[in-house]
Amino acid sequence: MRGQVNYRAGLAAEEIVAEHYRADGHEVMGQRWRGQGGEIDIIAEDGEEVVFIEVKKAATHDAAALRLSRRQQERIMQAACEYVGQRPAGLLTPFRVDVALVDAIGRVEVLHNAVMAD
Repeated sequence: MRGQVNYRAGLAAEEIVAEHYRADGHEVMGQRWRGQGGEIDIIAEDGEEVVFIEVKKAATHDAAALRLSRRQQERIMQAACEYVGQRPAGLLTPFRVDVALVDAIGRVEVLHNAVMAD
């Protein structure tokens, strides 16, 4: 039962973040995209730039930020590269990876360019 509650809370957090990006003028292209390298929670476009968004939910924004491991960051970057590799411009496609933190009452804090390639 607890796993089901956490799963649904995660989906709700993703919807809150997707709406946040839409309200900011982004076009949400997909959610829960899975590639060989891993999963991207939300994919949006900001003009010509593709924005990959990892959503983290916890009681506070600080606690949510601590939930993003180095290994997860590597998988997100691998999946992002796989996704843009399928676009017409390939790896020349401008993109960034944001982390959206959602607290217990649904407030969103976005860390732009929070995950970068080494």
